[in-house]
Amino acid sequence: MKPVRLIDVTLRDAHQCLWATRMTTAMMKDIVPRLDRAGFEAIDLVGGAVFDVCVRYLREDPWERMRILNGWVEKTPLIIHTRGQSLFTFEFFADDVVELAAQRFAANGMRYHTVYDALNDIRNLEIPIRAARDLGIYTVAGLVYSQSPVHTDDYYAKKARELLKIGIDGVFIKDPSGLLTPERIATLVPAIRAVIGDIPLQLHTHCLSGLAPYVALQSVQYGVDVVHTATSTLANDASHPPTELFVRNCRRRNYEVDLDLEPIEEIAERLAYIAEREDKPVGSPVEYDEFHFHHQVAGGMISNLRFQLEGVGLENRIEEILEEAGRVRADLGYPIVVSPFAQYIVTQSVLNVMAMDQGRERFSTVPDEVRLYVRGGYGEIAGEIDPNLYDRITRGAELITERPGALVEPALKALRKNRGPFTSDDDLLLAAFYDETQYDALKAAGPISTDYPLMETPLLTLVKELAQRPSVKTFHFTQNAS
Repeated sequence: MKPVRLIDVTLRDAHQCLWATRMTTAMMKDIVPRLDRAGFEAIDLVGGAVFDVCVRYLREDPWERMRILNGWVEKTPLIIHTRGQSLFTFEFFADDVVELAAQRFAANGMRYHTVYDALNDIRNLEIPIRAARDLGIYTVAGLVYSQSPVHTDDYYAKKARELLKIGIDGVFIKDPSGLLTPERIATLVPAIRAVIGDIPLQLHTHCLSGLAPYVALQSVQYGVDVVHTATSTLANDASHPPTELFVRNCRRRNYEVDLDLEPIEEIAERLAYIAEREDKPVGSPVEYDEFHFHHQVAGGMISNLRFQLEGVGLENRIEEILEEAGRVRADLGYPIVVSPFAQYIVTQSVLNVMAMDQGRERFSTVPDEVRLYVRGGYGEIAGEIDPNLYDRITRGAELITERPGALVEPALKALRKNRGPFTSDDDLLLAAFYDETQYDALKAAGPISTDYPLMETPLLTLVKELAQRPSVKTFHFTQNAS
């Protein structure tokens, strides 16, 4: 049987889904060496919301996190994950910023790059892919999955052909809302495989519908080479299929999986210890809900939406707003419910519900971001927008047909002049991403602390007891001690 490889997402997407992205570098210290020796193809570390939360909330320099982790990891590549021309934010950056970012990924030890565009506009991937690959970074491009009348197998085959023209090292199917079903994976994977040939194909899916663990297993049968999984403590719910269960299921089907589960089980224990100490949740399987396929909004966003609705007296209207979200998405040509469009769709849905309460028509109030999207300012729209709605939203503004990144003026020279000098290009890029308030607060926080209380293991308890005995001078440990 074919070998199956795994990518671990525990240090990035898993805690982004379950811990609001609040895993610190210190929390990773006792975990990373075990991930390194388990046998993963790569370990997902920084990107998307993780980069942003590091700066805004944890006050940890994400570039420093890359360097620290590369010091702890001896053999497994660490992944930098980006949103294409948007890198780690919702806005498009100039080509010179994107190209310098790739240089700094390499300089800070990142050897593996996963990159996607939220609209699957392959033009938004050209610069980040080429810049990374020119530096020898292994680059896997994502096709973001969605369920709609326009996101067909033929659509994804077409997008895969566009990726091949740029040049890629691999392709991953990104299913941010956990919408893949066993029936669809059986047709989607062969359609993409027929286009990309022997290029490695990966699957990155979430457990929001409860189907992901089975879908991931089925994907191997139809041609997926690499599956993204999370350590069981931080798996399931809005996160990913659990590594331990996926490996055991694969082996029961006689697939070859060269992964050592012993260190993964040790990591699961340590994550449970951290979760209890920090009062954070652990993952659990979710029930299937057909309504999820209508609105497609991630569970974490729904929880946040409930909280925000309390402030405007709409806390009891959540079902109605999610119902409206499905209609808004169809009206807007089926944007994929992933950042930033998930936020835009939900915001527009709330505005529409409030407007109808006041006897006004839907889309009577439209955020600037939605107007820009409808004009093509974020890239190619998969579906069609009713001409009357288009005119009402855009107010006669011109349609944007160029590659969005090409419309952004080069930024580095002005940044150096207006906010420099900088001690490094890492700091220059931080200034490109963040205003002076956030930048100064990050710098004022100082170096990242890597101190975190170790979990009390039997060996650690023994060491402490022996250390208190005055007659003990030296300890001798076997090679397997940890």
